[in-house]
Amino acid sequence: MGRWRTDFRQWEKAPGNPVCEVDLAVDVLVRQRLSALLPDAGWLSEETVDTADRLARRRVWVVDPIDGTRDYIRGRPGWCVSIALVEAGRVVIGVLDAPVRQEVWRAVAGGGAWRNGVRLAAGSCARIIGARVPTDALPKADRDLTMVAKPNSIALRIAMVAADEADLVATLRWGNEWDIAAAALIAAEAGAGVTDALGGTLTFNKPQPRDFGVLVSAPGIHAAAVARLADRVAAARG
Repeated sequence: MGRWRTDFRQWEKAPGNPVCEVDLAVDVLVRQRLSALLPDAGWLSEETVDTADRLARRRVWVVDPIDGTRDYIRGRPGWCVSIALVEAGRVVIGVLDAPVRQEVWRAVAGGGAWRNGVRLAAGSCARIIGARVPTDALPKADRDLTMVAKPNSIALRIAMVAADEADLVATLRWGNEWDIAAAALIAAEAGAGVTDALGGTLTFNKPQPRDFGVLVSAPGIHAAAVARLADRVAAARG
């Protein structure tokens, strides 16, 4: 927060993939603090070179130091620090800290999900028509959905489903575990449907730490969302 809306170095790791020096500083700080908590845990982070060492660890931290870097760079509030603890392929603790929004989201496997101490519950939407989607624009095929404000952070968009502020979030491309691990637990513990884009189970700390998309929704429309997107998923996967 001390560096937000100040001057700092920024560049692109790849076209359309921004990073800044604050991402790297947060990565170092969080790793120091989490390693002190669990010295035996492995480490997987967007801003650290990955190694196979984590695959031999029973517990692994999966971290995105700033999820929503584009909003951070632009001085917008739609970013957070995303931290998950994974055991045997499943997330057991998830935390999102969004300081500009004064929000801390927490979940423990089997213990529910919370934002600022208030327990979360996904919504009761039962029809996909009219479902609220955090997006800047809807394709023609989805004009029967309802747009709501979209933070740049995919983790915060997923958390919106947990908080009944959105009904559906979907991505139809390969994505990284650190983007979704913490938020996936928060949404699941709030009762949301949480899968990959094909409707399959998400697992974490894989040798290639990626999944094909993520689909998070109010539980009553999850099957309909999987069916609605099936042709697009097949086309995207080639």
